[in-house]
Amino acid sequence: MLWLAYLAFISLGLPDTVLGVAWPSLRDGFGIPPSAMGAVLGAGLVGYFASGLWAGHAVAKLGVGGLLAVSSALVAAALLGYALAPAWRLFFPMGLLMGFGSGAIDSGLNGYAARHFSVRHVNWLHACWGVGASAGPALMTCAIAEGFGYRSGYAALAAVLGVMSALFLLTRRRWDEPRPGAPDPRAAAAEHGLPLGYREVLARGRVRLSIATFFLYTGLEASVGQWCFSWMRERGALSVEAAGAWTSAYWASLTGGRLVLGLVVDRFGPDRMLRCASLAALLGVAAFTSSGSALGRAGLLLLGASLAPMFPTLMARTPARVGDDVVHHAVGLQVSAATLGSTSMPALAGVLATRWGLGAIAGLLLGLGVALLLSHELLLQLTTRRGRNAT
Repeated sequence: MLWLAYLAFISLGLPDTVLGVAWPSLRDGFGIPPSAMGAVLGAGLVGYFASGLWAGHAVAKLGVGGLLAVSSALVAAALLGYALAPAWRLFFPMGLLMGFGSGAIDSGLNGYAARHFSVRHVNWLHACWGVGASAGPALMTCAIAEGFGYRSGYAALAAVLGVMSALFLLTRRRWDEPRPGAPDPRAAAAEHGLPLGYREVLARGRVRLSIATFFLYTGLEASVGQWCFSWMRERGALSVEAAGAWTSAYWASLTGGRLVLGLVVDRFGPDRMLRCASLAALLGVAAFTSSGSALGRAGLLLLGASLAPMFPTLMARTPARVGDDVVHHAVGLQVSAATLGSTSMPALAGVLATRWGLGAIAGLLLGLGVALLLSHELLLQLTTRRGRNAT
Protein backbone atom coordinates (compact mmCIF):
# COMPACT_ATOMS: atom_id res chain seq x y z
CA MET A 1 0.00 0.00 0.00
CA LEU A 2 3.00 2.28 0.33
CA TRP A 3 3.09 3.07 -3.39
CA LEU A 4 -0.57 4.05 -3.38
CA ALA A 5 -0.03 6.23 -0.30
CA TYR A 6 2.74 8.09 -2.12
CA LEU A 7 0.45 8.64 -5.12
CA ALA A 8 -2.34 9.73 -2.80
CA PHE A 9 -0.21 12.42 -1.13
CA ILE A 10 0.82 13.73 -4.54
CA SER A 11 -2.81 13.87 -5.63
CA LEU A 12 -3.74 15.61 -2.37
CA GLY A 13 -1.28 18.40 -3.17
CA LEU A 14 -2.31 18.80 -6.83
CA PRO A 15 -5.41 21.01 -6.41
CA ASP A 16 -4.23 22.94 -3.35
CA THR A 17 -2.10 25.52 -5.17
CA VAL A 18 -3.80 26.09 -8.54
CA LEU A 19 -6.26 28.82 -7.58
CA GLY A 20 -3.65 31.56 -7.84
CA VAL A 21 -2.75 30.50 -11.39
CA ALA A 22 -6.38 30.32 -12.48
CA TRP A 23 -7.36 33.53 -10.68
CA PRO A 24 -6.68 36.09 -13.46
CA SER A 25 -8.78 34.02 -15.87
CA LEU A 26 -11.52 33.66 -13.27
CA ARG A 27 -11.59 37.41 -12.64
CA ASP A 28 -11.86 38.16 -16.34
CA GLY A 29 -14.46 35.48 -16.95
CA PHE A 30 -16.75 36.30 -14.02
CA GLY A 31 -16.02 40.04 -13.70
CA ILE A 32 -15.17 39.86 -10.00
CA PRO A 33 -12.83 41.97 -7.82
CA PRO A 34 -9.58 40.64 -6.30
CA SER A 35 -11.20 40.42 -2.86
CA ALA A 36 -13.58 37.73 -4.15
CA MET A 37 -10.83 35.14 -3.69
CA GLY A 38 -11.62 35.31 0.02
CA ALA A 39 -14.99 33.69 -0.65
CA VAL A 40 -13.36 30.59 -2.16
CA LEU A 41 -10.70 30.37 0.53
CA GLY A 42 -13.23 30.93 3.32
CA ALA A 43 -15.52 28.22 1.98
CA GLY A 44 -12.58 25.83 1.73
CA LEU A 45 -11.50 26.59 5.30
CA VAL A 46 -14.96 25.86 6.69
CA GLY A 47 -15.14 22.57 4.79
CA TYR A 48 -11.61 21.51 5.76
CA PHE A 49 -12.13 22.26 9.43
CA ALA A 50 -15.48 20.46 9.54
CA SER A 51 -14.14 17.36 7.81
CA GLY A 52 -11.35 17.00 10.35
CA LEU A 53 -13.96 16.85 13.11
CA TRP A 54 -16.01 14.33 11.14
CA ALA A 55 -13.15 12.07 10.02
CA GLY A 56 -12.96 9.93 13.15
CA HIS A 57 -16.64 9.00 12.96
CA ALA A 58 -16.35 8.45 9.20
CA VAL A 59 -13.50 5.97 9.65
CA ALA A 60 -15.60 4.08 12.21
CA LYS A 61 -18.47 3.85 9.73
CA LEU A 62 -16.71 3.53 6.35
CA GLY A 63 -13.22 2.34 7.18
CA VAL A 64 -10.10 4.13 5.95
CA GLY A 65 -10.47 2.83 2.39
CA GLY A 66 -14.12 3.84 2.17
CA LEU A 67 -13.37 7.30 3.57
CA LEU A 68 -10.57 7.85 1.05
CA ALA A 69 -12.74 6.70 -1.86
CA VAL A 70 -15.70 8.91 -0.90
CA SER A 71 -13.53 11.93 -0.08
CA SER A 72 -11.56 11.71 -3.33
CA ALA A 73 -14.85 11.53 -5.21
CA LEU A 74 -16.01 14.69 -3.41
CA VAL A 75 -12.82 16.53 -4.41
CA ALA A 76 -13.19 15.32 -8.01
CA ALA A 77 -16.81 16.55 -8.01
CA ALA A 78 -15.72 19.95 -6.66
CA LEU A 79 -13.01 20.30 -9.32
CA LEU A 80 -15.51 19.35 -12.00
CA GLY A 81 -17.86 21.94 -10.54
CA TYR A 82 -15.10 24.55 -10.89
CA ALA A 83 -14.69 23.53 -14.53
CA LEU A 84 -18.40 23.69 -15.36
CA ALA A 85 -19.72 26.55 -13.18
CA PRO A 86 -21.33 29.15 -15.49
CA ALA A 87 -21.48 31.90 -12.84
CA TRP A 88 -19.49 33.05 -9.82
CA ARG A 89 -22.36 32.33 -7.42
CA LEU A 90 -22.10 28.67 -8.46
CA PHE A 91 -18.29 28.58 -8.53
CA PHE A 92 -17.20 29.66 -5.06
CA PRO A 93 -19.52 27.34 -3.05
CA MET A 94 -17.58 24.46 -4.58
CA GLY A 95 -14.78 25.49 -2.22
CA LEU A 96 -16.85 24.08 0.66
CA LEU A 97 -17.05 20.70 -1.05
CA MET A 98 -13.37 20.88 -1.97
CA GLY A 99 -12.33 21.64 1.59
CA PHE A 100 -14.54 18.95 3.06
CA GLY A 101 -13.18 16.27 0.75
CA SER A 102 -9.55 17.38 1.04
CA GLY A 103 -9.68 17.54 4.83
CA ALA A 104 -11.11 14.04 5.04
CA ILE A 105 -8.40 12.70 2.70
CA ASP A 106 -5.76 14.46 4.80
CA SER A 107 -7.10 12.96 8.03
CA GLY A 108 -7.57 9.48 6.57
CA LEU A 109 -4.14 9.32 4.95
CA ASN A 110 -2.32 10.71 7.97
CA GLY A 111 -4.12 8.37 10.33
CA TYR A 112 -3.25 5.37 8.19
CA ALA A 113 0.36 6.46 7.68
CA ALA A 114 0.84 7.10 11.39
CA ARG A 115 -0.24 3.54 12.23
CA HIS A 116 1.39 1.61 9.38
CA PHE A 117 4.55 3.37 8.17
CA SER A 118 7.86 4.33 9.71
CA VAL A 119 8.61 7.94 10.59
CA ARG A 120 10.94 8.07 7.60
CA HIS A 121 8.18 7.21 5.17
CA VAL A 122 5.73 9.63 6.81
CA ASN A 123 8.26 12.43 6.23
CA TRP A 124 8.67 11.38 2.61
CA LEU A 125 4.92 11.12 2.15
CA HIS A 126 4.57 14.74 3.19
CA ALA A 127 7.37 15.65 0.80
CA CYS A 128 5.22 14.04 -1.92
CA TRP A 129 2.51 16.56 -1.09
CA GLY A 130 5.04 19.21 -2.09
CA VAL A 131 5.56 17.40 -5.40
CA GLY A 132 1.84 17.57 -6.09
CA ALA A 133 1.65 21.18 -4.92
CA SER A 134 4.37 22.04 -7.45
CA ALA A 135 2.85 20.01 -10.29
CA GLY A 136 -0.66 21.43 -9.92
CA PRO A 137 0.22 25.02 -10.93
CA ALA A 138 2.34 23.67 -13.80
CA LEU A 139 -0.63 21.71 -15.11
CA MET A 140 -2.96 24.69 -14.85
CA THR A 141 -0.37 27.00 -16.44
CA CYS A 142 0.01 24.60 -19.36
CA ALA A 143 -3.76 24.44 -19.89
CA ILE A 144 -4.08 28.23 -19.95
CA ALA A 145 -0.93 28.87 -22.00
CA GLU A 146 -2.01 26.36 -24.64
CA GLY A 147 -5.35 28.10 -25.02
CA PHE A 148 -7.51 25.44 -23.35
CA GLY A 149 -8.43 27.72 -20.44
CA TYR A 150 -8.74 27.19 -16.72
CA ARG A 151 -11.82 25.00 -17.18
CA SER A 152 -9.74 22.36 -18.94
CA GLY A 153 -7.14 22.54 -16.21
CA TYR A 154 -9.72 21.92 -13.50
CA ALA A 155 -11.29 19.13 -15.58
CA ALA A 156 -7.89 17.41 -15.87
CA LEU A 157 -7.41 17.62 -12.12
CA ALA A 158 -10.91 16.22 -11.61
CA ALA A 159 -9.98 13.25 -13.78
CA VAL A 160 -6.85 12.58 -11.71
CA LEU A 161 -8.81 12.64 -8.45
CA GLY A 162 -11.50 10.47 -10.02
CA VAL A 163 -8.88 7.85 -10.83
CA MET A 164 -7.56 8.04 -7.26
CA SER A 165 -11.10 7.54 -5.95
CA ALA A 166 -11.45 4.41 -8.08
CA LEU A 167 -8.09 3.07 -6.83
CA PHE A 168 -9.13 3.69 -3.23
CA LEU A 169 -12.42 1.90 -3.86
CA LEU A 170 -10.72 -1.11 -5.44
CA THR A 171 -8.24 -1.40 -2.56
CA ARG A 172 -10.56 -0.35 0.25
CA ARG A 173 -10.30 -3.64 2.16
CA ARG A 174 -6.51 -3.52 2.24
CA TRP A 175 -6.57 -0.04 3.81
CA ASP A 176 -8.45 -1.45 6.79
CA GLU A 177 -6.04 -4.28 7.55
CA PRO A 178 -4.57 -3.62 11.03
CA ARG A 179 -0.86 -3.09 11.37
CA PRO A 180 0.90 -6.29 12.55
CA GLY A 181 1.13 -6.26 16.33
CA ALA A 182 -1.29 -3.34 16.73
CA PRO A 183 -4.99 -3.53 17.52
CA ASP A 184 -7.62 -2.44 15.08
CA PRO A 185 -9.02 0.85 16.53
CA ARG A 186 -12.59 -0.28 16.00
CA ALA A 187 -11.93 -3.71 17.52
CA ALA A 188 -10.14 -2.13 20.47
CA ALA A 189 -13.06 0.19 21.05
CA ALA A 190 -15.50 -2.72 21.04
CA GLU A 191 -13.32 -4.82 23.34
CA HIS A 192 -12.86 -2.11 25.97
CA GLY A 193 -16.29 -0.61 25.66
CA LEU A 194 -14.97 2.72 24.49
CA PRO A 195 -17.59 4.94 22.85
CA LEU A 196 -14.95 6.73 20.76
CA GLY A 197 -16.85 9.98 21.04
CA TYR A 198 -15.01 13.29 21.00
CA ARG A 199 -15.84 13.96 24.63
CA GLU A 200 -14.05 10.77 25.66
CA VAL A 201 -11.16 11.40 23.27
CA LEU A 202 -10.65 14.95 24.50
CA ALA A 203 -10.74 13.78 28.11
CA ARG A 204 -7.20 12.54 27.53
CA GLY A 205 -4.68 15.24 28.31
CA ARG A 206 -2.23 13.89 25.74
CA VAL A 207 -4.82 14.38 23.00
CA ARG A 208 -5.51 17.98 24.01
CA LEU A 209 -1.82 18.79 24.19
CA SER A 210 -1.15 17.13 20.84
CA ILE A 211 -3.92 19.19 19.26
CA ALA A 212 -2.40 22.37 20.71
CA THR A 213 1.04 21.41 19.39
CA PHE A 214 -0.29 21.08 15.84
CA PHE A 215 -2.03 24.45 16.14
CA LEU A 216 1.20 26.12 17.28
CA TYR A 217 3.30 24.41 14.63
CA THR A 218 1.17 25.40 11.64
CA GLY A 219 0.60 28.84 13.12
CA LEU A 220 4.37 29.42 13.15
CA GLU A 221 5.03 27.84 9.76
CA ALA A 222 2.24 29.71 7.96
CA SER A 223 2.87 33.06 9.68
CA VAL A 224 6.51 33.03 8.63
CA GLY A 225 5.59 31.92 5.10
CA GLN A 226 2.95 34.63 4.68
CA TRP A 227 4.91 37.52 6.21
CA CYS A 228 8.59 36.86 5.47
CA PHE A 229 8.30 38.64 2.10
CA SER A 230 6.97 41.83 3.71
CA TRP A 231 9.47 41.55 6.56
CA MET A 232 12.45 41.28 4.22
CA ARG A 233 11.16 44.10 2.02
CA GLU A 234 10.74 46.49 4.96
CA ARG A 235 13.35 45.35 7.48
CA GLY A 236 15.89 43.91 5.08
CA ALA A 237 15.39 46.50 2.33
CA LEU A 238 15.48 43.77 -0.29
CA SER A 239 14.16 44.13 -3.81
CA VAL A 240 10.92 42.46 -4.84
CA GLU A 241 12.87 39.81 -6.72
CA ALA A 242 15.23 39.09 -3.83
CA ALA A 243 12.49 38.96 -1.22
CA GLY A 244 10.49 36.62 -3.45
CA ALA A 245 13.51 34.38 -3.95
CA TRP A 246 14.10 34.10 -0.20
CA THR A 247 10.42 33.36 0.38
CA SER A 248 10.68 30.52 -2.14
CA ALA A 249 13.87 29.37 -0.42
CA TYR A 250 11.99 29.12 2.87
CA TRP A 251 9.42 26.74 1.37
CA ALA A 252 12.14 24.85 -0.48
CA SER A 253 14.04 24.31 2.78
CA LEU A 254 10.84 22.92 4.30
CA THR A 255 10.31 20.41 1.48
CA GLY A 256 13.99 19.53 1.14
CA GLY A 257 14.31 19.08 4.88
CA ARG A 258 11.64 16.41 4.85
CA LEU A 259 13.48 14.50 2.16
CA VAL A 260 16.89 14.73 3.84
CA LEU A 261 15.85 14.31 7.47
CA GLY A 262 13.62 11.40 6.51
CA LEU A 263 16.84 9.48 5.85
CA VAL A 264 18.05 9.80 9.43
CA VAL A 265 14.96 10.21 11.59
CA ASP A 266 14.58 6.48 12.37
CA ARG A 267 18.23 6.18 13.36
CA PHE A 268 18.29 9.47 15.27
CA GLY A 269 14.98 8.79 17.01
CA PRO A 270 11.72 10.66 16.33
CA ASP A 271 11.38 12.21 19.78
CA ARG A 272 14.98 13.38 19.81
CA MET A 273 14.50 14.74 16.29
CA LEU A 274 11.41 16.68 17.38
CA ARG A 275 13.18 18.09 20.44
CA CYS A 276 16.16 19.27 18.39
CA ALA A 277 13.89 20.59 15.63
CA SER A 278 11.73 22.65 18.00
CA LEU A 279 14.82 24.13 19.64
CA ALA A 280 16.41 24.90 16.25
CA ALA A 281 13.14 26.48 15.10
CA LEU A 282 13.22 28.85 18.07
CA LEU A 283 16.82 29.79 17.27
CA GLY A 284 15.82 30.33 13.64
CA VAL A 285 12.93 32.62 14.65
CA ALA A 286 15.24 34.60 16.93
CA ALA A 287 17.82 35.07 14.17
CA PHE A 288 15.22 35.92 11.54
CA THR A 289 13.40 38.53 13.62
CA SER A 290 16.55 40.11 15.07
CA SER A 291 18.17 41.11 11.82
CA GLY A 292 17.32 42.12 8.27
CA SER A 293 20.82 41.21 7.13
CA ALA A 294 22.44 37.89 6.19
CA LEU A 295 21.90 36.61 9.75
CA GLY A 296 18.16 37.04 9.37
CA ARG A 297 18.11 35.26 6.04
CA ALA A 298 20.19 32.41 7.46
CA GLY A 299 17.70 32.20 10.31
CA LEU A 300 14.86 31.92 7.80
CA LEU A 301 16.49 28.91 6.14
CA LEU A 302 17.28 27.33 9.52
CA LEU A 303 13.65 27.84 10.50
CA GLY A 304 12.34 26.15 7.35
CA ALA A 305 14.70 23.19 7.66
CA SER A 306 13.97 22.71 11.37
CA LEU A 307 10.20 22.89 10.89
CA ALA A 308 10.42 20.37 8.03
CA PRO A 309 10.18 17.11 10.02
CA MET A 310 7.81 18.34 12.69
CA PHE A 311 4.35 17.87 11.14
CA PRO A 312 4.96 14.38 9.69
CA THR A 313 6.94 13.17 12.70
CA LEU A 314 4.36 14.46 15.17
CA MET A 315 1.72 12.72 13.07
CA ALA A 316 3.71 9.48 13.01
CA ARG A 317 4.04 9.55 16.80
CA THR A 318 0.31 10.04 17.37
CA PRO A 319 -0.62 6.35 17.94
CA ALA A 320 2.10 5.90 20.56
CA ARG A 321 1.10 9.07 22.33
CA VAL A 322 -2.68 8.92 22.36
CA GLY A 323 -3.42 5.20 21.87
CA ASP A 324 -4.47 3.13 18.87
CA ASP A 325 -8.10 3.10 19.97
CA VAL A 326 -8.54 6.86 19.41
CA VAL A 327 -5.93 7.54 16.76
CA HIS A 328 -8.35 8.40 13.93
CA HIS A 329 -10.33 10.80 16.10
CA ALA A 330 -7.10 12.39 17.32
CA VAL A 331 -5.68 12.75 13.81
CA GLY A 332 -8.88 14.40 12.61
CA LEU A 333 -8.77 16.86 15.49
CA GLN A 334 -5.08 17.53 14.82
CA VAL A 335 -5.78 18.28 11.16
CA SER A 336 -8.58 20.67 12.14
CA ALA A 337 -6.33 22.39 14.67
CA ALA A 338 -3.56 22.64 12.09
CA THR A 339 -5.95 24.24 9.61
CA LEU A 340 -7.13 26.72 12.21
CA GLY A 341 -3.56 27.60 13.20
CA SER A 342 -2.42 28.11 9.61
CA THR A 343 -5.20 30.65 9.02
CA SER A 344 -5.73 32.38 12.36
CA MET A 345 -2.11 33.11 13.26
CA PRO A 346 -1.17 34.84 9.96
CA ALA A 347 -4.41 36.82 10.27
CA LEU A 348 -3.49 37.82 13.83
CA ALA A 349 -0.06 38.86 12.57
CA GLY A 350 -1.79 41.16 10.10
CA VAL A 351 -3.89 42.72 12.86
CA LEU A 352 -0.78 43.31 15.00
CA ALA A 353 1.12 44.81 12.06
CA THR A 354 -1.77 47.14 11.24
CA ARG A 355 -2.01 48.41 14.81
CA TRP A 356 1.62 48.53 15.93
CA GLY A 357 3.69 48.14 12.78
CA LEU A 358 5.45 45.22 11.17
CA GLY A 359 7.83 44.88 14.12
CA ALA A 360 4.97 43.54 16.24
CA ILE A 361 5.02 40.35 14.19
CA ALA A 362 8.39 39.48 15.74
CA GLY A 363 6.79 39.14 19.17
CA LEU A 364 4.12 36.82 17.82
CA LEU A 365 6.64 34.60 16.01
CA LEU A 366 8.89 34.38 19.06
CA GLY A 367 5.90 33.59 21.26
CA LEU A 368 4.81 30.81 18.93
CA GLY A 369 8.34 29.41 18.86
CA VAL A 370 8.59 29.31 22.65
CA ALA A 371 5.09 27.86 23.03
CA LEU A 372 5.84 25.15 20.44
CA LEU A 373 9.01 24.12 22.25
CA LEU A 374 7.28 23.98 25.64
CA SER A 375 4.23 22.19 24.27
CA HIS A 376 6.31 19.44 22.72
CA GLU A 377 8.43 19.03 25.85
CA LEU A 378 5.32 18.58 27.97
CA LEU A 379 3.86 16.18 25.41
CA LEU A 380 7.10 14.19 25.48
CA GLN A 381 6.94 13.94 29.26
CA LEU A 382 3.35 12.70 29.17
CA THR A 383 4.28 10.14 26.51
CA THR A 384 7.21 8.88 28.57
CA ARG A 385 4.98 8.62 31.64
CA ARG A 386 2.39 6.69 29.63
CA GLY A 387 5.08 4.28 28.46
CA ARG A 388 6.23 3.64 32.04
CA ASN A 389 2.66 3.06 33.21
CA ALA A 390 2.07 0.64 30.34
CA THR A 391 5.02 -1.47 31.46
